[in-house]
Amino acid sequence: MRFFDDAVEYHGYWGSFGDLIWWFFTVFIFFAYLMALFSVLGDLFRDRKLNGWAKAIWIIFLIFVPFLTLLVYLIARGRGMTERNAARVKESQAAADEYIRSVAGSSPADEIAKAKALLDAGTITSAEYEALKAKVLS
Repeated sequence: MRFFDDAVEYHGYWGSFGDLIWWFFTVFIFFAYLMALFSVLGDLFRDRKLNGWAKAIWIIFLIFVPFLTLLVYLIARGRGMTERNAARVKESQAAADEYIRSVAGSSPADEIAKAKALLDAGTITSAEYEALKAKVLS
């Protein structure tokens, strides 16, 4: 019966292809759980309608019963989570657009008007005015 003893020889954790697949699956599930957990925590702190006590209760349940609480949160508040995230993206896009408009400067007509005001005030000469105007128009 020595034949059966040799068939179950252990080659370490990475000894079989099944062990490797199981390890990758476990790591995938762990990272998916972490991503969902951080999304829920971020949503909890971003939600302005939920008071502090309710947030504290959700966090306590996330600590002591993590998987069940995560699933309940995603089922019960998933739609609101999506709406809050969409609103945040819109706000970020509007802020970025406003910043780009402010940094991009004004129109060529505004620049020429500013240069004309400097010329009228005597700050620049007419040659400098013409150079600024040519630069803006080119």
